[in-house]
Amino acid sequence: MHRLALSCAAALACLGWTAAQPAAADPPSEGLLHEAKIGLLHHDTGGLWSGFRREDGLDISLELQFSRHWEVLGGRLRPALGATINTAGDTSKAYLDARWQYDFEAGPFVAFGLGAAVHNGDLAPRSADRKALGSRVLFHIPLEIGFRFAGRHSVSAYFDHVSNGFLADFNEGQDTIGVRYGIRF
Repeated sequence: MHRLALSCAAALACLGWTAAQPAAADPPSEGLLHEAKIGLLHHDTGGLWSGFRREDGLDISLELQFSRHWEVLGGRLRPALGATINTAGDTSKAYLDARWQYDFEAGPFVAFGLGAAVHNGDLAPRSADRKALGSRVLFHIPLEIGFRFAGRHSVSAYFDHVSNGFLADFNEGQDTIGVRYGIRF
């Protein structure tokens, strides 16, 4: 599954970079929220940034992006608040990010972020099927590549990584990858 998601992400990235045109107009939002996203992610995917897998299940991804934004490097930087809920009872997390997104004229977009996450997982090694994440608060690094259609809707490939950046004794980290649907308000 993660190979398929990585292939989709690579194809969307190539499409986005080959269509490098000025950023599409981002219609102003009247309210507090700019966009809501929901998705299904593969939990604790092995072979990526964290290197190996211990935990199971799928994650339900929920995220709200706020209307307030700053123009930075041709894109928009805005706050995002989200959560991933593990369906197998393993580690779930909530996060707050600064998310930068660049929208291409033809519909593709790319987004990167940096923030903090809190989780309910193990801090130290307790069992062979749980990650030792080292601290309750972790760095959260998301990457998203997608396509916007019909003005308000989007579909995207999404990856995120959480770890404590070697600031604690244990730092096994976790990666998730999957697909998300978004709707702008």
